[in-house]
Amino acid sequence: QVQLVESGGGLVQAGGSLRLSCAASGRTFSSYPIGWFRQAPGKEREFVASISGNGGLTDYVDFVKGRFTISRDNAKNMVSLQMNSLKPEDTAVYYCAGYNTGHYSFRPPYWRRPQSYDNWGQGTQVSVSS
Repeated sequence: QVQLVESGGGLVQAGGSLRLSCAASGRTFSSYPIGWFRQAPGKEREFVASISGNGGLTDYVDFVKGRFTISRDNAKNMVSLQMNSLKPEDTAVYYCAGYNTGHYSFRPPYWRRPQSYDNWGQGTQVSVSS
């Protein structure tokens, strides 16, 4: 069973940047699509970005397009989320998640749905002050 561990969260001022990392172990990582989600207090978990196993396909929710970039280094079993021009409304716990390729083809709209992912990290807190 793959294990996913996020890191890189913290407190930053509006307009600043953070780089989140998702380290994976336990399976062939290059065949494993990964998604980033976030959850703010009192809100539902929402999709942020996703990337295919070979990195050739990426997707972003509209409110992060042009600010966030998802990437992966399969040699290091790592997926990253570079977050620039952060806003206070980006404050949330950010989770990386492994896609359930046994039940869903990696394609829209499935890659935006939390229920399409069956393996979640513990989350990392991102706080953006105004």
